[in-house]
Amino acid sequence: MTSSKRIYLFTSKDRDVLETREKIQNEMEPHGFEFVSNYDHADIIASVGGDGSFLQACRKTNFSKDKVYIGIKTRLDQNYLYVDFSVDDIPHLINSIDSEEVMVRKYPILEVNLNDQMSYMCLNDFYIKSSVIKPMKMEIFIDDEYFEAFNGDGLLISTPTGSTGYNKSLDGAIIDPKIRSMQLTEIASLNNNNFRTVSSSVVLGDTRTLKITLDKEGNYYPIMGLDNEALSIQETDFITLKIQDKYIRTLKLPQNSFWSKVQRKFL
Repeated sequence: MTSSKRIYLFTSKDRDVLETREKIQNEMEPHGFEFVSNYDHADIIASVGGDGSFLQACRKTNFSKDKVYIGIKTRLDQNYLYVDFSVDDIPHLINSIDSEEVMVRKYPILEVNLNDQMSYMCLNDFYIKSSVIKPMKMEIFIDDEYFEAFNGDGLLISTPTGSTGYNKSLDGAIIDPKIRSMQLTEIASLNNNNFRTVSSSVVLGDTRTLKITLDKEGNYYPIMGLDNEALSIQETDFITLKIQDKYIRTLKLPQNSFWSKVQRKFL
């Protein structure tokens, strides 16, 4: 991956993070790296922090598929899914970028469309929940074919990389990112003689479209979130979701396969 030397650093404005930013620049600039203030001019977009910072960097830079995304953590002893480098080992980052053997991997992006009017993208997951203390009713369609009626706390739709997060805590499956897909997982569904759901995560291929319609008589004032950010939108009739043709690219390094990351994070 040689010759990709222009870097856009995504950081917060915290004092400690600004000092970390200065440290990264001071170590990398002597090796020919240029730090740019506009991500459109960058070859590499680097977040400083954990997985949350990485997800924010992707969102704030519009999931640019012609860039390479990397994450730089602030401590060596922290384990993340998306973050492979540490501010305490910048030489490893420099060598990885300069190496002729380094390749890139592609992570799929989930598109979320509200009422056919507002479209959003996420790398990890999307969820919808009721903001009032009662179950919410929704109907689920797959490729415009009715699938089931849901009654419960909410629904989560995750990408393969997002399957290791909130989805895993709901007993959803961990999905290989090489399988371009999205996973629908129920959040505390109500199952009895009056209401019945499949009660299991459902994995849909990248050609499928998932549609969720909301019961408008319920006055649920739903809470919706994309990755680690909330959507402040209340008037929602239906939501459509699908895996986009778009993707993000990250460095593919020895010992940082998706499954080695899962092993380090959970086992």
